[in-house]
Amino acid sequence: MRMSNEPVPAWRAEFYAPLASFRDPLFPGVSRCLPLPPPSTVRGLLAAATGRPVEDLPLGMAAWSEGSGVDAETFHPIAADGSNPAVAGRVRAVKGGMTIRERPFLADVHLSVWLPGQEGERVARALRRPRWPLRLGRSQDIVHLTSLRPVELVPAAEAVVGHALAPRGGHDVGEAFLHRMAASISADRLTTSWADYLWCDVPPGRRPVRGAFRQTTDGGWEGQAVWLLGT
Repeated sequence: MRMSNEPVPAWRAEFYAPLASFRDPLFPGVSRCLPLPPPSTVRGLLAAATGRPVEDLPLGMAAWSEGSGVDAETFHPIAADGSNPAVAGRVRAVKGGMTIRERPFLADVHLSVWLPGQEGERVARALRRPRWPLRLGRSQDIVHLTSLRPVELVPAAEAVVGHALAPRGGHDVGEAFLHRMAASISADRLTTSWADYLWCDVPPGRRPVRGAFRQTTDGGWEGQAVWLLGT
C-alpha cells in the first residue's frame, strides 16, 4: 500500500483458534509447522467470510500462540498411476499408501488482522455474517472472531513491533526470524506467490521501523506497528 502522511482508517479483527497447524510446504515429506499462519491462509479466511474466490486487499497481521504439541495423523495418499485407489476416502496400508505421521500443531492461537480503507470496510461487514465457516488452515481448525473495531493507522518511524508480521527489511530487530511463506495462492491453486517475512516469537517493544504504520487508537494496541502486506 502506498505510504502517505495522512491517517488511514482501518478495521482490526481479532481471532482465536483452540488448535491450528500450518505445514511448511518448503519441506516436502516432513511435517514442519510454521509458528504462525502465512498471509495466504489469512486471505483464505477472509475469502470464506466474503464468499469471493480470492481476497487480495492489503492487510496487516500479528499472530502468536500459547503453546504447541505433536499429534499423530493418518495420511491416505492417492497413487498417481491408480494402483491404490481410494475407497470411501481411504487407501490400503501398502508401501506408498496409508501411513501415520507426526503432525505438529499450535495451541491457543491468537491472530489480529488490520483491514484498511473501503475494501477493509467491505471485509469487516462480511466478518459479521460470514458466507462460509471460518477456518484457519485445515477444515477442522475452526477459528472464532472475538473482536472487530475501527482503528486509525498513521505512518511511523518507531512503533511497538510485538508479534507483527513485517516484510523483509521492515525493521532491524536482532531476535526476529526470517520466514519464507506463501503471500497468496491463485483460485485454481496452481500458482503460489512467495515472500520473505520477519516475525518475532518474543515480542520486542518500541523499535525503529520502515514502511510501517502505527495504530493510534484503542489503548490496548496503541503504538502497535502494522505493515500492510500485498499479494
